Amino acid sequence: MTSILTNIAAMSALQTLRSINSSMEETQGRVSSGQRVGEAADNAAYWSIATTMRSDNKAISAVQDALGLGAAKIDTAYAGMESAIDVVSEIKAKVVAATEQGVDKAKVQEEIKQLQDQLVSIANGASFNGQNWLVYDSNNTAADNPATKTVVSGFIRNADGTVLTSSTEYALTDVVATGGPSMNVLFQTTDGTVGGGILGTGAEDLGVTGTAANFSASTSIQSMDITDYTDGDMSLALSLVEAGLKLMQSAASQLGSISMRIDLQEEFANKLSDAIDSGVGRLVDADMNEESTRLKALQTQQQLGIQSLSIANSNPENILSLFR
Repeated sequence: MTSILTNIAAMSALQTLRSINSSMEETQGRVSSGQRVGEAADNAAYWSIATTMRSDNKAISAVQDALGLGAAKIDTAYAGMESAIDVVSEIKAKVVAATEQGVDKAKVQEEIKQLQDQLVSIANGASFNGQNWLVYDSNNTAADNPATKTVVSGFIRNADGTVLTSSTEYALTDVVATGGPSMNVLFQTTDGTVGGGILGTGAEDLGVTGTAANFSASTSIQSMDITDYTDGDMSLALSLVEAGLKLMQSAASQLGSISMRIDLQEEFANKLSDAIDSGVGRLVDADMNEESTRLKALQTQQQLGIQSLSIANSNPENILSLFR
């Protein structure tokens, strides 16, 4: 039946054209954004996963920044400890040289005093962003001066959805361990007075014991004065310096181990971030080859749809010929 009121062919062609235009809008949106899942309406499950993983990736990026800051602190502390080891090794050489008969111990002590002063300069100067891991102020118990320093080393999302950060610790204060004291700071200050730590702790507390004329149990590497030392004193002084060197080497080893772990964690964080980006891309990114092909096909369909609608709209005009 032919009617001038209802054009079934035109209605069908228009419906088809609307469908094609809708598909074109969707495809053009994917082409312009590069995503096939750009909002929750596209695919709620994939959108949710992608949004969560992007958030986690930002957290991992923050961890990378924290790792860089932590690495800088540790590198500064390690550089200071390494320099201090060189200076104490020089003191050790001076003590050995002073054991030779006829050597003026007072002159050697002048050199040792300069080296002792240099140790204080090194310890105080090994600071990064206001944090010094080689000197600990035992009176300062503020939150920004903890006895155990921590470096953020990772971001973790558990299977139950909970999140947390992992950290690496480095204890500054003296720790009594089996076989003798263990400490990781060069000095521990109290009321502004330099003392304690590896360089300020007395010989007896470092495990050096013995009886001598001028060498006492409270003698430290920093306070040692060999001017009037006898052969027995020199022997104990040498033992004291050797004990200090061992503790400093132990602290440097810990700093080196943490530095190595941070380097490994930074490398892992970079790979993890890339893997997350890749995984999210697999979920939500559009295949541009496929989308461009689809867009070209839809453009052709659109042209044909417009032509079909034009033909359908011209059909009622044929009715005019019946009245001629």
